[in-house]
Amino acid sequence: MAESNKSAVLVTGAGGRTGQIVYKKLKERSEQYTTRGLVRTQESKEKIGGADDVCIGDIRNAESIIPAIQGIDALVILTSAVPKIKPGFDPAKGGRPEFCFDDGAYPEQVDWIGQKNQIDAAKAAGVKHIVLVGSMGGTIENHPLNSLGNGNILIWKRKAEQYLADSGTPYTIIRAGGLQDKEGGVRELLVGKDDELLQTETKTIARADVAEVCIQALNFEESKFKAFDLASKPEGTGSPTKDFKALFSQISTRF
Repeated sequence: MAESNKSAVLVTGAGGRTGQIVYKKLKERSEQYTTRGLVRTQESKEKIGGADDVCIGDIRNAESIIPAIQGIDALVILTSAVPKIKPGFDPAKGGRPEFCFDDGAYPEQVDWIGQKNQIDAAKAAGVKHIVLVGSMGGTIENHPLNSLGNGNILIWKRKAEQYLADSGTPYTIIRAGGLQDKEGGVRELLVGKDDELLQTETKTIARADVAEVCIQALNFEESKFKAFDLASKPEGTGSPTKDFKALFSQISTRF
């Protein structure tokens, strides 16, 4: 296949647990995609193989990510603030751990400003499609995740999602359920809206399945200008999702 027929895709947060899977899956499909990754540190770059196609930049600094975004067709955003257990917690003593965020790495800075910077840079560079991975729970103001480190993480993620939906750039917003480190491709995937799936037994999903949906979204017009919740049935119930065009066609929600 000629280089010009390939789609150039940048994965940001490529050093993260889901980002690594998306980056690797895209690289395995080199006949279809030219892949780039964006990470924050040299250490993260080495962790995913240290290839020349991995750029180092800080999404909180708009200037630093412009080189990575130049010349791409699609952007997959997998950056997220990460709460950490406060130092001094001893699980042997029982009780619940307290969480905190590193200074300057709160959800407001990472999930809002950092994602806004990416969306703005992508729009300015003429990127044709942005896939953003968020989280279920954004409609629930008092969701327990918001109290972690007083970060209001779901509120800031939701604000970035709204900003993307209003940007005019074709988008796919995937609000994933509870992420599991399990094999992908073996479960029936479920899509929903407005956190309805959180009221059911089926509210988790394998990271590998989220990664596959990110990549499949790049292939179908049916995925564009849509936002949806994503979970899966337990393994062994239902039949593994193979027809992604049909999956995206089920979704009618723009936000």
